Amino acid sequence: MNPIRNPFSPGAGTPPPELVGRQEILEKAKILFERIKIGKSEQCVLLVGLRGVGKTVLLSEIDRIAQDCGCKSIQIEANEKMTLASLLLSPLRQLLFQFDRMEALNEKVKRGLRVLKSFINGLRIKYQDIEIGLDIDPEQGTADSGNLEADLPFLFEAIGEAALARKSAVAIIIDEIQYLSEEELSALITAIHKMAQKRLPLTLIGAGLPNLIGHTGKSKSYSERLFNFYALGPLEKEDAISAVRNPIVEQHASITNEALDEIFTQTKGYPYFLQEWGYQAWNLAKKLPIDLEDVRLATEKSLRRLDEGFFRVRFDRLTPREKEYLYALTLLGNGPKRSSDVAEKLKTSSQRVAPIRNNLIKKGMIYSPAHGDTDFTVPLFADFMKRAWRKKSSDHNETIR
Repeated sequence: MNPIRNPFSPGAGTPPPELVGRQEILEKAKILFERIKIGKSEQCVLLVGLRGVGKTVLLSEIDRIAQDCGCKSIQIEANEKMTLASLLLSPLRQLLFQFDRMEALNEKVKRGLRVLKSFINGLRIKYQDIEIGLDIDPEQGTADSGNLEADLPFLFEAIGEAALARKSAVAIIIDEIQYLSEEELSALITAIHKMAQKRLPLTLIGAGLPNLIGHTGKSKSYSERLFNFYALGPLEKEDAISAVRNPIVEQHASITNEALDEIFTQTKGYPYFLQEWGYQAWNLAKKLPIDLEDVRLATEKSLRRLDEGFFRVRFDRLTPREKEYLYALTLLGNGPKRSSDVAEKLKTSSQRVAPIRNNLIKKGMIYSPAHGDTDFTVPLFADFMKRAWRKKSSDHNETIR
């Protein structure tokens, strides 16, 4: 098999050769963009799901759809180190400059730049410790209070009016929304709500871990009416098999049904893992069709690669106590477990392990699917924990000998 022609590309947010099982979401996004362009209100889109279900890939595809619909878009990724305001500043400034460079001067666009300057001054925003400004006078008294929840709606309103004046629309696309603070999430929801009330052509497309639904509801009671939530899980078997078989066939190659069944069994239908197993099976096959033995070899290679990369990079961020918590969660079996059961496994109380659990949630390692429950955010991570603990025990015993 020619590795250069390998159709699969496992990676962070790397587009798969065939995007299957998500057409409803993409169609909804297209309707959203077309409606806001003509002044109609439409619920924003929030994608929620575990790691590896393709949220980032979908955001990139939705970004492409927005541009095809004639909308302007900005795409950012929330993180633990930067504020929402800092992340928004540079792309919003660039967006307004794009509007400003269009033919004919427009006061609404100029006002958008002045309000952005006020917003910067009010929050004293810095990016990588460098003070950022605009060579334009601020609009005094607008978006300059220094209170994010008060100022962000005014900034979005000014940008929405600039887009309206240019007969365009704006899509703000945010990945990893769960990393926003409570204050930032509340301010973002408030600002988007104002856009809906005023029917301005500015909307939000976001993605995050499953606990995002609870966070938005806690932040603002009207969130459920403001957003369309799409819970992304593994692909159904038919879609998962299509995601592997069709790209292979397009390369004038073939794969047996037994091999496809085994890939689905090993990956549970998670899109990222389908790419990994497909990639390895293609490279390891010596002849066509790719068969069951090739997939078994691919499983060994894929697990080694995942253990050394996809899983390990997350595991190495943890403290010893956090690792012990996850191992206790693993020992309780698959699926959500009561926090009290994890504490009991650790021979302590729920109150004493609560800070550890909270830290793991902040790091995006676990989430609470229901009050008092705990589960992994990374599919197949429990299996990795078992392998890691066996290896640790084996290495320890070897040292003793």
